[in-house]
Amino acid sequence: MSQEESPIKYLLAGGFGGTCTVIIGHPLDTVKVRLQTMPGEYSGTWDTLKKIVMKEGPLGLYKGVTAPLVAITPIFAVSFFGFGLGKKLVATPDQEKLTDPQQFLAGAFSGMCTSFVMAPGERIKCLLQMQTESDKKYNGFLDCGLKLWKQGGIRKIYVGTCATLLRDVPAAGMYFFTYEVLMRKLQGITVSEGAMWPSLVAGGAAGIANWSVGMPADVIKSRLQTAPDGTYPRGVRSVLPILIREEGFLALYRGVIPVMLRAFPANAACFLGLEFAMKFLKEHAPWL
Repeated sequence: MSQEESPIKYLLAGGFGGTCTVIIGHPLDTVKVRLQTMPGEYSGTWDTLKKIVMKEGPLGLYKGVTAPLVAITPIFAVSFFGFGLGKKLVATPDQEKLTDPQQFLAGAFSGMCTSFVMAPGERIKCLLQMQTESDKKYNGFLDCGLKLWKQGGIRKIYVGTCATLLRDVPAAGMYFFTYEVLMRKLQGITVSEGAMWPSLVAGGAAGIANWSVGMPADVIKSRLQTAPDGTYPRGVRSVLPILIREEGFLALYRGVIPVMLRAFPANAACFLGLEFAMKFLKEHAPWL
């Protein structure tokens, strides 16, 4: 992705790339949330997959998918728009190429922008993913959102926003930094102009880098967003000491296996979709 592309192109292409991410990655995201929020019920990734499919059918792996699909266009659009805008903000007036630290800062700015769009969808998604047929409280995305609103208004929907910020700001910085650096190196060794494999490799690696940084805050976020009212009165400051005291430091990486299994293909699909959409926009909407 070149620096001179407009934030509007990032906005549109990012939405398409995000849809690709959800379609490929949601099943393992469901496994991750179950492991993070129901630690005594599942013994690992394979056990969780098997039990979900056996008890709830294959579509059980796509529980809560409406939430990210409905939100994915604005979330990823805002993410890539934020990155495009962040590039403009960190660059000096005559600078043609951003430095690696500037790429990271532009990505971190993107994460800050995204968190406020991401938190409500993540809250609803996690609640839908953890419910079982025997304990069903919500009949889908809209029903869950309306019930949360009736219970406590917008504050109820935005539970876990601080944890989302703690996850997304550094993780997004690492995400875009990794992609840009690897793309530059991979494009330097490919012999085929316009080859798409660098986007697949760099995108997948960016996903792994993102979650390597963001995993602990994601566990905290999931606990906050699915806990009964009053469980963690001080938010992140309550979750972290309780989690470490009762379950140990490694609990901050619970669900890391499905996350990493999902990270490469889902984000490879995201950036492949993004680059495809960017090329389409350059050819058919160069004025944007």
